[in-house]
Amino acid sequence: MDSNGLEGVVVANTELSDVDGERGRLVIRGHDVEELAPHHDFESVCGLLWTGFLPDAAANAAMREAFGRARVRAFARLPSLGDALDAADAMDALRASLAHLRADDISPAELKVELVAAVAVFAAAWSRQHEGRAALAPDPALGHAADYLRMAGAAADATRARALDAYLVTASDHGMNASTFTARVVASTHSDAVSAVVAAIGALKGPLHGGAPGPVLAMLDAIGAPEHAGRWIAGELAAGRRIMGMGHRVYRVRDPRAAVLEHAIEQLHAAGLRSNRLALARAVETVAVASLGERRPQRRLAANVEFYTAVILDAIGLPQSLFSATFAVARVAGWLAHIDEQLAGGRLIRPASRYVGPQPRVREAA
Repeated sequence: MDSNGLEGVVVANTELSDVDGERGRLVIRGHDVEELAPHHDFESVCGLLWTGFLPDAAANAAMREAFGRARVRAFARLPSLGDALDAADAMDALRASLAHLRADDISPAELKVELVAAVAVFAAAWSRQHEGRAALAPDPALGHAADYLRMAGAAADATRARALDAYLVTASDHGMNASTFTARVVASTHSDAVSAVVAAIGALKGPLHGGAPGPVLAMLDAIGAPEHAGRWIAGELAAGRRIMGMGHRVYRVRDPRAAVLEHAIEQLHAAGLRSNRLALARAVETVAVASLGERRPQRRLAANVEFYTAVILDAIGLPQSLFSATFAVARVAGWLAHIDEQLAGGRLIRPASRYVGPQPRVREAA
């Protein structure tokens, strides 16, 4: 049975992002992610993904204002979401709450803004409710990253908001990953963007896709101190368990997004917001790379984006229960760009399958 998961199969031509697994490079619409994340906010990269150009100051301000107004409208919808936010898991709550949105009587451009805003508002509201607190109304004057932090109950100062912007930019798009492919399959049927995003949320929920940053944090807490990393990792490998945050389906070298987030954490430290997990994470990464290299010399495993995602989201004050939903807050920008691209030039996605089941009995001649 062929179980390669479509590896190496090209399903679309795209202008949105290029993942070079051999060289460890991520290009988003002509820009290396290492250049985008330190210098541009999430609103700018939404503009880049949706139009092909980084917006100028006026266009960026207009995008920021549009997101702010849309967050207010999304917050007004909370009473109409039924029991969607009662779910124990953030991704279940996000999937159920987004399904209440309608694509009727709104332009595709407006719907993109509404969906980006709704993902942030609904995720933050779920987190507050999950902790037994009332949802916080948006502040439309703030940038998207800062307001998301504030709505989630974290400090929303400029330093933390800039770190979250770096994460949102870094996670905004990443080639034909599972959730993006899901969104494009739904879009290829000419269904609406709400349906495509809800389907993508379902794919992102899976632990093999967006569900791993939380376990990375749990791993670091279990190790506790850099000097314990060697013994702990040796025990996990001896037991046949995975080292969370190590290795990637595409990258054969270190994930470039890990370096971007590591740098963003260093910037937090420089501003006085220190995380004792950075030194621990670096020690664990060093030991894990060496240990895995000894066991699998034919395939070098290195840190992926989830490894430092856990550290940066924790450092800026977001709870572990919100990590995967925060991934969706970022990736919805890319999903929406891919939905547009699929509708503009793609056919119905209808791959073939190979039947390997039993054949009917041959009928005997009368």
